[in-house]
Amino acid sequence: MGYTLNFNLIWRHFDKLWGGLLLSLELAVISIAIGIVIGLVLAVWYVSAGRVVRAFIAAYVEFIRNVPLILLVYLVFYGLPTVVDLAYSAQTSFVVTLSVYSGAYLVEVFRSGLEAVPRGQLDAGKAIGLTPWQRLIHVRLPTMLRITLPALSNTFISLFKDTSIASVISVPELTYGAQWINFNTFRIVEVYLVTTAMYLVTGYALLFALRLVERRFRTAR
Repeated sequence: MGYTLNFNLIWRHFDKLWGGLLLSLELAVISIAIGIVIGLVLAVWYVSAGRVVRAFIAAYVEFIRNVPLILLVYLVFYGLPTVVDLAYSAQTSFVVTLSVYSGAYLVEVFRSGLEAVPRGQLDAGKAIGLTPWQRLIHVRLPTMLRITLPALSNTFISLFKDTSIASVISVPELTYGAQWINFNTFRIVEVYLVTTAMYLVTGYALLFALRLVERRFRTAR
């Protein structure tokens, strides 16, 4: 006999998927917020500091970009507590890992944005007597934000999908919920079809909302 689709058991346990989706969004939002702080601070530091600091930041970026995220998740959750006397939950561990991971990518995004600010704007700020700090706050950062907003949006969408990796350390996000239903109902095709649809719909909804934000910033110039 062929495989017959039956979604009844999936709907019966749909709360696992819905709760997992909300947690995935929460993990992505918290991680991108912390990652923005990390990326922005290091990017500003990079463009204004000396060679030693730049080398340190570059090493951090290259290390993160060349190591798989799942390996970083294992290192932070399983490896770090064995070296340092730390105790934290799987969810906290994943947020820390994803924040550091996103921060490394955002360093490059923000650095390129800061360097793309037209020189004329900086000279104009200097001409009216703005200090270097005032030029950074009132000229460079607002312009940089408009330049980097599309890349920032793409990073957030990517992080939302990356939250699925949290399932390997039993964080009950969307993919973990799908695995739980699969193990308890053996409806493999149905549960992953529904989960795929939830990722797609949520991803496109986020993309649509972020594109509206980008359009608003463009018209606000």
